Amino acid sequence: MTFQNNGGDPAGQPTPPQPGQQQAPQLNVMGQYVKDFSFENPNAPRSLAPSQEQPQLNVQINVGVQQLSATDYEVTLKLEGKAESKGLVLFAFDLTFCGMFRIQNVPQEHLQPIVMIECPRLLFPFAREIIATAVRNGGYAPFLLDPVDFVSLYQQRMAQQQAQPQFTMPT
Repeated sequence: MTFQNNGGDPAGQPTPPQPGQQQAPQLNVMGQYVKDFSFENPNAPRSLAPSQEQPQLNVQINVGVQQLSATDYEVTLKLEGKAESKGLVLFAFDLTFCGMFRIQNVPQEHLQPIVMIECPRLLFPFAREIIATAVRNGGYAPFLLDPVDFVSLYQQRMAQQQAQPQFTMPT
């Protein structure tokens, strides 16, 4: 499936569809923003001392979606992480990074994968940069998150939802 970036003429005005013509699917980024961010460096300056031991890193990533109108969605990328060495917390972060997306002319059956896979994929590089900069500003080497397979995350989420028992009302 291909997406048309703005679906309009060079002045940015939408082009009305011709009779019998199918409109191209559109995915527009309306904005992106930090909704909440926390960086903790609880044991500095002691934790900044050189060490031969590699820290243990633990990162959790979650995606959330809130539909705001028929075409507009707020997609939330939540990243939480912690680095520890010898039982000492070096740093911890908690980032909620969001994007506003307008999705038009997409069949209903393709909508959920777009908001749960493609939208977070567009947000991730910016969230990654925020975390790398905060860790660097905390006195450490930049922490570069590995790329995330949002397709696998989506498939895991769907499998979990299908595995949950469905509640039925007793008769």
